[in-house]
Amino acid sequence: MGMGTKSIIKWPKQVTTSLVEQLIKAERNVEKAVIVFDSASAEYANGFRHDHKTYGLIVSKLLSANQFKRAEDFVDRMRQDDCRVTEDILLSICRAYGRVHKPHDVMRVFQKMKEYECEPTLKSYVTVFSILVDENQLKVAFKFYRYMRQLGFPPNVPSLNVLIKALCKNSGTIDSAIRIFREMPKHGCTPDMYTYGTLINGLCRIKKVNEAKELLKEMEINGCSPSVVTYTSLIHGLSESNNLDEAMAFLEQMEAKRVDPNVYTYSSIINGLCKYGRSSDAMELLKVMVSKHHKPNMVTYSTLLHGLCKEKNLRDALIIFDRMKLQGLKPDAGLYWKIIDLFCDGRKFQEAANFLDEMVFEGIPIKRVTWSLHVKIHNTVVRGLCSANDANRAFLLYRGMRNKGINVDGGTFEALVALFCGKRDLYKAGIVLDEMVIDGCTPGEDMWSVLVCRVWGNRKVQEAIDLMSELVSGNQI
Repeated sequence: MGMGTKSIIKWPKQVTTSLVEQLIKAERNVEKAVIVFDSASAEYANGFRHDHKTYGLIVSKLLSANQFKRAEDFVDRMRQDDCRVTEDILLSICRAYGRVHKPHDVMRVFQKMKEYECEPTLKSYVTVFSILVDENQLKVAFKFYRYMRQLGFPPNVPSLNVLIKALCKNSGTIDSAIRIFREMPKHGCTPDMYTYGTLINGLCRIKKVNEAKELLKEMEINGCSPSVVTYTSLIHGLSESNNLDEAMAFLEQMEAKRVDPNVYTYSSIINGLCKYGRSSDAMELLKVMVSKHHKPNMVTYSTLLHGLCKEKNLRDALIIFDRMKLQGLKPDAGLYWKIIDLFCDGRKFQEAANFLDEMVFEGIPIKRVTWSLHVKIHNTVVRGLCSANDANRAFLLYRGMRNKGINVDGGTFEALVALFCGKRDLYKAGIVLDEMVIDGCTPGEDMWSVLVCRVWGNRKVQEAIDLMSELVSGNQI
């Protein structure tokens, strides 16, 4: 940085490591923190030296800002600076690469440890092993574990827990996980809450809920307290397999044992209740959840809405829909359509149209996959408004459809033409008829007779027939 940075900070005569640490810590902005670091380096002439603490701080700031390359450059600078590169600094880089799902970089940094004259301890091996398993790099992970054992590291609880976690990822290897768990005491290792939790989670995932329940009992006999995660795995497994009363019993057991359920615990049961047609119980549970100051999330709400709509419970569905928006969560197109569908079912087409307008107003995006549903809903609502004799609203929505390029189907055209003819609004009937022909929709015979009788009366029948033959011969239909 040269002389330019020196003037930024007025250093005292005696620059201490703790002062430099404080200044780097206080700097929110990464670039400014680097300037402080470099400016302190310029004080080497006055006897100050950076050490692994100040280096560690700047590296961790760069990692939080996802500036991995620069963080590694600072480690190289440490070596040039004759400052010992610590295991913790290198592991922090490994963890950061793990966080952004780059297992190959994790391995690369791990392999550079020796080059940095930093002898990896068991902690390094377990950290890297754990990242590989979390990233589903199971083949590499198992190889790595064998390598670690060959180097003479004895099995310990953290490394066995990661191994069990790896084996629990596939239903085919869960038996091996249980075997290793049973052999732990032979190696002088006592299973802890993570060991049990991992196994219970794995068993619930492959629908072996009864075995998971047995393990929970055993865990408690051995003086291990289940965590909220373990309880939630079990409650989720029970809810999925329609053992809802048992799931509720576990929820009560949690509270008795002072283990706080979280939003996922509640959502699991709410999901089960909705799946098996008990949405009113799910609504009750939502009340309990909110009274305990747990904020429902997007998943909780959409699960509930799907359940309530399936049971055609419009009143509660609307309550949930509003609650969701009040909490600042944006319902997606799918949830809007569920509600609009219910309105159409109950022949409340004006309300359905209001919700369609709201979707436009809120700018809710429509995914390509659901476009056909989008088209169907619009056509249904326009036809509904026609049947409810709401000509203005029907025409507005019809215009909106055409502007957005939403296909209008034959039945919708006919309903609109019939409505305007009935209201003697020939102008609008004509517009719709023209657009219908442009779209290549052929008006059916019934529709022509409606037009002929309503519009032209008997006197003009001849003209109508002439018009029709002209259209047909001109191939405009």
